[in-house]
Amino acid sequence: MDQKLPYYMAYPTPLLYDDERRDRMDFEYMKSMYPDAAKQLLPYIEDECDRVAYEGSVMFDEYPDQLQLHLMGRRVYDRTEKDQVIEKLIRSEGKGADESWIRDLIQVMLYQEIYKRRSDQRKYNQKYYQGIAFPKG
Repeated sequence: MDQKLPYYMAYPTPLLYDDERRDRMDFEYMKSMYPDAAKQLLPYIEDECDRVAYEGSVMFDEYPDQLQLHLMGRRVYDRTEKDQVIEKLIRSEGKGADESWIRDLIQVMLYQEIYKRRSDQRKYNQKYYQGIAFPKG
């Protein structure tokens, strides 16, 4: 009395990759709803993260150094200032606006982007075997 299972039930592994795709699409959708100031800063933050995304990078340390993360944020700020993005953002806020909120926004967005990349790296470093994840090692 062996019941045969449909193919999709016997080999459910492809369903694991669908979750990753949905997570990525959801993350991209949320980034598309960022306020205008954040949208202008995002390419600089992603570029900085791309620049330091290599094996052994401070970004992938178990406990990233706060000073190094602050310096990454400073590099992003300096590049945006050089491209006069900071000046435009301050002008758009009106009188009395200063650059401290932009620095804080850059740091928060940078930490969020690093978190996402660390999470993705952990997922990709796992080996999937019949629907069960085993860490590589």
